[in-house]
Amino acid sequence: MSKRVLIVDDEAPIQEVIQGCLEELAGWEVWTASSGLEGLELASDQPDGILLDVSMAGMDGFEVLQALKADPKTQTIPVVLLTARVQASDLAQFAKLPIAGVIQKPFDPVLLIDQVAEAFGW
Repeated sequence: MSKRVLIVDDEAPIQEVIQGCLEELAGWEVWTASSGLEGLELASDQPDGILLDVSMAGMDGFEVLQALKADPKTQTIPVVLLTARVQASDLAQFAKLPIAGVIQKPFDPVLLIDQVAEAFGW
């Protein structure tokens, strides 16, 4: 069965790169959301995993994560953060969050599938 991945990122070019990689190279079904609120709506359809941008206008990734984990319908969906923030202090903060992993931006599209699969345990 194909995996279903939700990408929540307010940058369309990043959505397109990730979607292209995951659909064409891994054969996964990919949904995209351009805002935190849109991401929360799509998450209620139970994707197998969520790639969540930390820095978004309006509702940021931390607020989206908090809302996902507070909702019984979405709290068990694994979340991987996409972020350019990879200082030691940021990583220490991320380590305390209920997430499956962190993928650093900019990422290598060739390695992305393996990074996503490993983070989600697929």
